[in-house]
Amino acid sequence: MTHAETDWLLLNRENWNDRVRIHAGSDFYDLPGFRAGASTLRNFELDEVGDVSGKRLVHLQCHMGQDTLSWARLGAAVTGLDFSDAAVRTARALADDVGMTDRARFVASDVYEALAALNQESFDVVYTGLGALVWLPDLLRWAHVASSLLNEGGILYLAEFHPLTDILGEDGRSVEQDYFHVQAETFDFPHTYTDGPPLAQKRSVQWQHPLGDVVTALAQAGLRIEFLHEHATTLFRRYPMLEHSGTGEYGFPPGQPRIPLMYSIRAVKTA
Repeated sequence: MTHAETDWLLLNRENWNDRVRIHAGSDFYDLPGFRAGASTLRNFELDEVGDVSGKRLVHLQCHMGQDTLSWARLGAAVTGLDFSDAAVRTARALADDVGMTDRARFVASDVYEALAALNQESFDVVYTGLGALVWLPDLLRWAHVASSLLNEGGILYLAEFHPLTDILGEDGRSVEQDYFHVQAETFDFPHTYTDGPPLAQKRSVQWQHPLGDVVTALAQAGLRIEFLHEHATTLFRRYPMLEHSGTGEYGFPPGQPRIPLMYSIRAVKTA
């Protein structure tokens, strides 16, 4: 690990450790609702991943573990991995609260070191959720880690915010950013994306990844792409004109030209 890599990794870990105290008490994550039985998985994810009963699933960059535990509630034996110690502690406590400690474990590790952290284990499903890839500088390295975690015939499933959403201005119409800008960017934001108090650790480093780079990384890691789906809705009001769909997601109003706001990929590990 180079000095530069250490810098971004430590900076982002501090930022996310600080976010946990805010996220855990936020309405956005609604931990009381989750403890009461709510699922945090999107309907399209349930349809596209399929039945996970009896399968071993690893969730990379799992944050506080709600998506991970939602898969456990559907019958999977789950492992969640995240580089934030605070997030892993919260996830373990949440697993205990919902009675899932027998089928859910959480491991603190940088995603690039997942193979060693998980003792070279293999899984039927590698799942990674929304907002994960912007924190990774090297997609090919990530894809090779994900592929190495899979059994033969196992699937990788990725749901992400569409990179097109990052090139538009706040009006949701004008192009203001370069889609192909892939250099690291350092941000200094006083707030996280949920409700709650300001952050103490405000700085973070992120990378924008064009969709073609994501697909290419998975293919070069030996995974066969089964589908790439683009979705017209997202989880929050990314632009002011977006309207609540009534299903917990937001989309452009009728008559407004649309762009994809999220995408999902399923890929299989072949011999």
